[in-house]
Amino acid sequence: MGFLSDSLSRIKPSATIAATQKARDLKAAGVDVIGLGAGEPDFDTPDNIKEAAIAAIRRGETKYTAVDGIPELKAAIAAKFKRENGLDYKPAQCFVAPGGKPIIYNAMMATLNPGDEVIIPAPYWVSYPDIVLLAGGTPVFAEAGMATGFKLQPEALEKAITPKTKWLIFNSPSNPTGAAYTWDELKKLTDVLVRHPHVWVLSDDMYEHLTYDGFKFATPAEVEPKLYDRTLTMNGVSKAYSMTGWRIGYCAGPIELIKAMTTIQSQSTSNPTSISQWAAVEALNGPQDFIAERAQSFKERRDLVVSMLNQAKGIKCPTPEGAFYVYPSCEGCLGKTTPKGKLISTDQDFVEALLEEEGVAVVHGEAFGLAPFFRISYATSTENLVKACERIQRFCGNLR
Repeated sequence: MGFLSDSLSRIKPSATIAATQKARDLKAAGVDVIGLGAGEPDFDTPDNIKEAAIAAIRRGETKYTAVDGIPELKAAIAAKFKRENGLDYKPAQCFVAPGGKPIIYNAMMATLNPGDEVIIPAPYWVSYPDIVLLAGGTPVFAEAGMATGFKLQPEALEKAITPKTKWLIFNSPSNPTGAAYTWDELKKLTDVLVRHPHVWVLSDDMYEHLTYDGFKFATPAEVEPKLYDRTLTMNGVSKAYSMTGWRIGYCAGPIELIKAMTTIQSQSTSNPTSISQWAAVEALNGPQDFIAERAQSFKERRDLVVSMLNQAKGIKCPTPEGAFYVYPSCEGCLGKTTPKGKLISTDQDFVEALLEEEGVAVVHGEAFGLAPFFRISYATSTENLVKACERIQRFCGNLR
């Protein structure tokens, strides 16, 4: 296809979306598949949020809005950052996009020049490196392996920084591992960043409200106020409020960056959906009590999955602090053969055989930049999780 752009050859389709779609296709063809690929809460959007959207439609809130979001939502975002994170942002520093991805995309498009480097701890959410590549930057991976609880160490961060570094993309609790950084762990990283004034921080706090065992969430600009002027703090309503399909992400940061991102968005998607914005106002300003209840359900599922996976032969599964993912190692299964004669050489072989032979869809670790692992999303019913883990145990037990 000679007419396609060179930038397209730099990126690949999202592996998590591909895994979810494959599971959907097999299900549609009548195969009994349990999909554990999608990072999507199985809970429904709360009724008060739905009602706010319906009321907005009836009021005629169906026109174009300001490119960077309605004033009511920007005020709600500023209030949220103050209330929950101790961060002072004016509404003019807040920005709304049609999801979290466009925020990262807008920020990278607005700031990266060819040769600029972006540090991404690995394992990483699949979209970070591809968005950086699409914007003409160079991803630089800093490994955060199982030995350190999948957390970036200050030494690894320091080593990754060069004069060309423009950003660190930071995600806690993390997708794909669920690792979450304590205040003290964050402080060690922010101490490194303070010494390098040319490095900006994009903090992806999407899983902020999904932490367990009394874990206390913190975000970089809160831990180190000196980073405030070069931090973009990002969040959204998708995970905490079960609003994935509504497509609302938001962030706050220095006004020059927000203006530049608004320029990019004005020439790409333009404003986020007006109705979804009004739903998000209700999400942020309305009752929050259901979040803790749902987090408790996720914690119970996490404990179940970690326990059952650690009983599978050749699997090691650490206990994550947050999000709704586990990131087990399948190293103990490599070099073995399945009953149908497939040799397992890589984590990709493992997940393909698991899908073909047991009907369980997970995502291979290589897609997240660290092998041999795989990611399971436990944002599904307990019944599904028990069945899926039993199948994984059987699959691993039958490897020779």
